[in-house]
Amino acid sequence: MTDLDYSSKIKEAAEYITGIVSEIPDTCLVLGSGLGPLTDRAEVLESIPYAQIPHFPKTTVVGHEGLLLVAVLSGKKTFIMKGRFHYYEGYSTQDATFYVRVMAKLGVKNLVMTNAAGGINTSMKPSELMVITDHISLFCDSPLRGPNLDEFGVRFPDQTHVYDPKMMETIQSCAKELGIPLHQGVYAYTRGPQYETPAEIRALRTLGADAVGMSTVAEAIAASHSSMRVLAVSCITNYAAGISGQPLSHEEVMQNANASSKNSIALMEKFFSSI
Repeated sequence: MTDLDYSSKIKEAAEYITGIVSEIPDTCLVLGSGLGPLTDRAEVLESIPYAQIPHFPKTTVVGHEGLLLVAVLSGKKTFIMKGRFHYYEGYSTQDATFYVRVMAKLGVKNLVMTNAAGGINTSMKPSELMVITDHISLFCDSPLRGPNLDEFGVRFPDQTHVYDPKMMETIQSCAKELGIPLHQGVYAYTRGPQYETPAEIRALRTLGADAVGMSTVAEAIAASHSSMRVLAVSCITNYAAGISGQPLSHEEVMQNANASSKNSIALMEKFFSSI
């Protein structure tokens, strides 16, 4: 895919959305595992299947519906992504972050992401939440690889503050007001779909990771390149490999994601009322 092809596809997708949505929200919220019920508490104004948006990938993961919503959440109009795209599904990181570029093209300023993650730092228990302060992207193919998209950002973007300090401060204040434990930590990306080995987890702990997962990082890189403000919150759905001595399963991930759903929803509602 050449620079021109990719840029043209971004433009075409953005134009399709503007043909439906007259007033573009400032924020896009990406729902991770367990947060689907949040949309039941929002006023949905528009629901656009990904399959109808030109060049949007398709979601293949159970629990990712594949809908772009325009909704009012806690009084704030926002895009809501019900389902995201992953490298392990067979997509390139450029494909997985296509929606981020489309949001930037539309003029969206803030990207708020949630995800499910394995806990490396044992001070965090399964079903608790962690705001991502930084990430380790060593295993992530950069979504910026190839010709630079000059209209979005520079060739060699700074990554000192990928995650916006003010947004982190706001959500921490929200959690404190609600009495919801909200840890802070570094999120490490791995490609998946297999879970990490105990040796890999030991290596990631040595590198300074507090949690590990298979999403979010490529999206955060593309968003920061596009000068979007980024916030990301992980639900710690299980202890990472080798910590509990038990085998990992997607069923455990979904069970704990659902267990944390009440807190996750309350936190996001409070956050959106504060921005």
